Amino acid sequence: MPRGEANHIKVHYRGHGDEDFLVFVDNVEDYHKWLHDRSVPLSHVVSSFKVFTTHKHSAQGLLEGASKAMLENEFGTAREDDAVQKILERGTIQEFGMAERQGRKNDSNGPYISR
Repeated sequence: MPRGEANHIKVHYRGHGDEDFLVFVDNVEDYHKWLHDRSVPLSHVVSSFKVFTTHKHSAQGLLEGASKAMLENEFGTAREDDAVQKILERGTIQEFGMAERQGRKNDSNGPYISR
């Protein structure tokens, strides 16, 4: 795999206020299986049981962990496990990729060394 190239999948949930919440998913197929069959373990679907927020900057803002107060206000619970489940049920899936990085790999070898 080229340097820096990666594909990520997230589920975006627009809160009742202006707040946006995100959960990262490992695999789209597992996510869809879980939506239709709750016997699929949630740990096989999500990357981590961490809820992120962008502080009113849609799905592309700077990500920070959501506080317990934010979770309580939006989802009625401070437990991240419950909030993750609600985001997965009500949110929209978004896939995005990071382009591979270009450039020299090691400047200490080759013609870029100052002699």
